[in-house]
Amino acid sequence: MMALRIPLNLSNEPFRRDRPILAASAATAALLLAVFIMLVTIVVRDRHAAEDARSTIARYEGQLRQVNAENAKVDAFLRQPDNEIVLERSVFLNILLQRKGISWTRMFGDLESVFPAAVRLVSVRPFVTPDNKVQLDMVVGAQSPDPIFDLLKRFENSSVFGAVAVQGSMPPSQNEPLYRYRVSVNYAQKL
Repeated sequence: MMALRIPLNLSNEPFRRDRPILAASAATAALLLAVFIMLVTIVVRDRHAAEDARSTIARYEGQLRQVNAENAKVDAFLRQPDNEIVLERSVFLNILLQRKGISWTRMFGDLESVFPAAVRLVSVRPFVTPDNKVQLDMVVGAQSPDPIFDLLKRFENSSVFGAVAVQGSMPPSQNEPLYRYRVSVNYAQKL
């Protein structure tokens, strides 16, 4: 016959296994304390970095105010009636010198290196963009559109010329037997 066991605890307080729970709680508390200390050090370091950034910004803003004040003085001086005439003349002369800085001989040599034999240059007008780059506005003509497309590919593959934009085209007429295309192309000639 097998004896039947009945678990019976006769004490006032039942036995509990609290040691693993206490150990896990202590480890979690230590981990949370370490994370808290790390976060406090990060906040303190960021606060010092922000103070440094604010002082640097304040110093640069002071320098900017000083430069703006000097610029306003120079501007006021240049806008006086006697000086304004000289300023306008110098701007005009600078624009002329900039236009003269484009070498026509070199430009035509560079164009000759990319033009197919079947394409004719009808007109060309170089101009300087506001960001000091040279752009050529051209009208080119050919007996058929295919040589023009070949020219556009050669412009894009060239190291001297850049992006090409076709502004418009005209089919042949009684007065003009060529297909004409108005083309703008970036040109890498240094001023």
